[in-house]
Amino acid sequence: MFNLPADDNYLTEIEQQGYCIINNAINEQLIVDLMADCYRINPHFTLAGIGRLNNLQIDDTIRKDKTYWFDGTSQAQLTYQAVMESIKTTLNRTLFMGLFDYECHYAKYTHGDFYKKHVDAFKGRSNRVITSVFYLNTPAEGGELVIYKPKSKEVEITIKPTAGTLILFESERFVHEVLPAVDKRYSIAGWFRKNASISGIIDPPR
Repeated sequence: MFNLPADDNYLTEIEQQGYCIINNAINEQLIVDLMADCYRINPHFTLAGIGRLNNLQIDDTIRKDKTYWFDGTSQAQLTYQAVMESIKTTLNRTLFMGLFDYECHYAKYTHGDFYKKHVDAFKGRSNRVITSVFYLNTPAEGGELVIYKPKSKEVEITIKPTAGTLILFESERFVHEVLPAVDKRYSIAGWFRKNASISGIIDPPR
C-alpha cells in the first residue's frame, strides 16, 4: 500500500532539513477508497477549530477548512492508519524519535477556504513531533501548502496539492499555511506524537 522510495533519502531529508516530500506515496486504489470514504461522511465534516480540548475555539479568520477525525468506521481509514503505523516504526527505528502514536483527520477545503500561518505543536505541549499531509486529489488551482524557513518569514518551499503526495515535517520547527483554495481540495492531516502523559494518565489525542 505504501510506495516507499527504494533508497532512504526521505529519512535523510527529515534528519538534515526537517522535512521530506514523497510523490506517489500510496497506491491509487487506497486513494480511491479514501476519497469514497470522504464522500460517505461528507455531511459530517465540521468547521475546524483552533487549539485543543477545553481550549478549542472556532475562528474563521484564521482557518476555514472543514475536518472529520478518523474514527475507524471504514476499511480505508484502518488501512491508511496501518500505513502510518509502518512509517512511525521506521522513523523510530532509524531516527530514534520515540514516537508514541498517530492521530489524523480528513481536511476539506472548498472555494475561498484557507489556513493562515501557524505551527502544529501546541505551546507548552510538544507532543506533536512530525506532521504529515497526504493529498487525496489534485485541484487545478489553489490550496498550496507554504512552509517557511525556521524563525524566518522567508518561504522554504511551496507545494501544490497533488494526489498521492505525502509531506512529512517537524511540527515545532516549521511555520506553515494553506493558501486559499479555488477548487475543492481533499487531504489527510496527521501527527506523529510522543507520549506526554503525566502521573500515569495517558496524554489524549487531538
